[in-house]
Amino acid sequence: MTTLPAYTVDVRRLEEFSARDLYAMLKMRVDVFVVEQKCPYPELDGNDPDCLHLRLLDGETLLACARLWRPTPDMHPRIGRVTVSPDHRGKRLGEALMREAISECEKAYPGEAIELSAQSHLEKFYGSFGFVPISEEYLEDDIPHVDMLRAVCGPASAP
Repeated sequence: MTTLPAYTVDVRRLEEFSARDLYAMLKMRVDVFVVEQKCPYPELDGNDPDCLHLRLLDGETLLACARLWRPTPDMHPRIGRVTVSPDHRGKRLGEALMREAISECEKAYPGEAIELSAQSHLEKFYGSFGFVPISEEYLEDDIPHVDMLRAVCGPASAP
């Protein structure tokens, strides 16, 4: 069994990042979502200023990150841009990142269900955190996705 590396959790708004830390986070997202997944789409979509950004760090090294949307009248709080650094995969950081993201959403928006748009091949992974599909499969940027919802409940259980 792979041992989860030690990490610290950092949650902040976009304007609170240093230029260097912001660059590292955005670079990792582009490296994974655009380059690795061969998906040319506007990663810098204009939504980052309205979200909280969660990072898992080992000292100054960015291990993983996610974007946390606040609720709106049409949407529950939402977890997105979930990614683990390619250099740190296979260490259960995706699971740690999701536990932290769910915890942060529950702290910031108590009593709210949580949504996400999952790449379809990750439906079982997100399901292990209590997310259930709420849409049919659809294509987003030529990648199959499904919308998922986690009902209001206690803390996330470890998969």
